[in-house]
Amino acid sequence: MQLIHSVAELQALIAQRRSAGDRIGFVPTMGALHEGHLSLVRLALQKCDFVVVSVFVNPLQFGANEDFDKYPRTLGIDANLLAEHDVDVLFAPSPSEVYPISSPVTQLTAGSLGAKFEGEIRPGHFDGMLTVVNRLFDIVQPDYVFFGQKDAQQVALVKQMLREQISSGSRVPIEFVVGPTIRSEAGLALSSRNKFLKPEDMPAALSLSKALFAGAAGKNREEVLALARAEISPQAKLEYLELVDADSFEPCEPGLSLAVLIVAARVGEVRLIDNVYIDRKS
Repeated sequence: MQLIHSVAELQALIAQRRSAGDRIGFVPTMGALHEGHLSLVRLALQKCDFVVVSVFVNPLQFGANEDFDKYPRTLGIDANLLAEHDVDVLFAPSPSEVYPISSPVTQLTAGSLGAKFEGEIRPGHFDGMLTVVNRLFDIVQPDYVFFGQKDAQQVALVKQMLREQISSGSRVPIEFVVGPTIRSEAGLALSSRNKFLKPEDMPAALSLSKALFAGAAGKNREEVLALARAEISPQAKLEYLELVDADSFEPCEPGLSLAVLIVAARVGEVRLIDNVYIDRKS
């Protein structure tokens, strides 16, 4: 595995591999890798000839009172994990490589889809996310990209961005692959922030996934939400619980479209999000 910090060096290498006919796979991350990330890496290795994983903690998607400085940075550990999985390149650029002063990067806005739920609670978060994802896609020019279902609203926004870019002809088609949420044996969705959970917070944290699984059995929207809400611990400070269309994030009934039951809550000092897809279209 090669550890590359320079955009120019990475693009030169990718050009060589593309000229050889290789399919380029890309897994963008902010590091502090866990099994959820590694499951995406394995998907990429199955589908692609040459796999790039990026580690970049993007300052644009953190608000003024959020945890940018506290966000775990474990590049050495991440590099070892990726080398063990036979990844071809770990791309770990500096902010000046991603956002060069000499060539300003296009700033994207997430629009109405990005103003709901996570976007309402974290203003500007999705603008920053789309800006860096768009920039990384420009750098890597992948054939396949891999994202996790756990960040369902992010998935919807990146899919929307790609549809618009591809239909306008401003981007060569990219195949978008969504990997399933990876959970602990107890059901907790894996997250880089889980390491900040205290032992006494775990029952409340686990109540979120229990709520989602219970709600998924509901016959209609009202029952889905009632079953889910009944499982959430009083120690989990609920921010939202909603059943929405997986693409538009508008409230919906199960069965009319691919629905996603989403939840966000603060448990102790940690903010957690989770979701389950409910697919009854067939």
